[in-house]
Amino acid sequence: MCGAVGAAYRHAMSDTVVDAHLHVWKPDAVHYPWLAGQHTPLARPFLLPDVTPDLDQQGVHRVVLVQSADNRADCELLLLQALSSPRVAGVVAWVPLTSTPDAAALLDAWRREPVVGVTHRVQDEADPQWLLRPDVHDGLRLLAERGLTFDVPAHTPQLLRQVVELADRHPDLTIVVGHLGMPPLATLRAGEHRDWERWSSLIGDVAAAPHVVAKLTGLPQAAGPGWDAAHLRPAVERALTAFGPSRLMLGSDWPTSLLGADSYATAWSALVGTLDEVGSDGRAAVLGGTADRVYGLVRATSAL
Repeated sequence: MCGAVGAAYRHAMSDTVVDAHLHVWKPDAVHYPWLAGQHTPLARPFLLPDVTPDLDQQGVHRVVLVQSADNRADCELLLLQALSSPRVAGVVAWVPLTSTPDAAALLDAWRREPVVGVTHRVQDEADPQWLLRPDVHDGLRLLAERGLTFDVPAHTPQLLRQVVELADRHPDLTIVVGHLGMPPLATLRAGEHRDWERWSSLIGDVAAAPHVVAKLTGLPQAAGPGWDAAHLRPAVERALTAFGPSRLMLGSDWPTSLLGADSYATAWSALVGTLDEVGSDGRAAVLGGTADRVYGLVRATSAL
């Protein structure tokens, strides 16, 4: 299927709104080991047509699809969804980073596809040091050589610390921290500040590397039941201080966001509302400009 997706794409302007983190999945065709337990309500197909009316309503022009399983079948599903809609401006896929020849072969096969980055469900690995393994680093060098990002779901303080080391080892690799490192908003709401202060310090350490950016995603889930936009603001304000708007992008995390919000619109509008105090240039960056630059979305779409 390589090469087919690009033909369906139209040129996209950099001033449009981008949902930089949206999932699709199809459990009857792809294996998702994590779709159990608290995620069981999401164990059904969620595809791009299901969210298109919400994207239209919220004024979201383009999306970046992000993988949901560490397997080839999930990548194929994402690329098929991209083929079906010019709204998909990029795909963050999966490759076997611990197998350099296989990873290189996939990346080279996708050179005409809208793959703009690679990620891995690091949080699901049994090895807590997986991110720092030598064979993983060999794989990450492939991404840097090809100008692709590495998106890290750094959901724990330990993983955030490892991102600091990763950034030091790979100065030529753009690293994207997903879900803002899962700020402990729920405990902050409960009046407990120790976890918050630790997260805030780690985010500062991560942001010290200029080639690390972050996504404002997953915050409604992190805030816990009964959240409102005000509960999200501390994390957004800290992120703006640490990274600045030019290194932040907004993503819905749909449909995972439905675990913390009753609809796409609820989560997206609340996140957008946290940017009310940001100037027009900064707001434009978070709502699309950063994603365009970091993922090379305009370049990826217009070059095909």
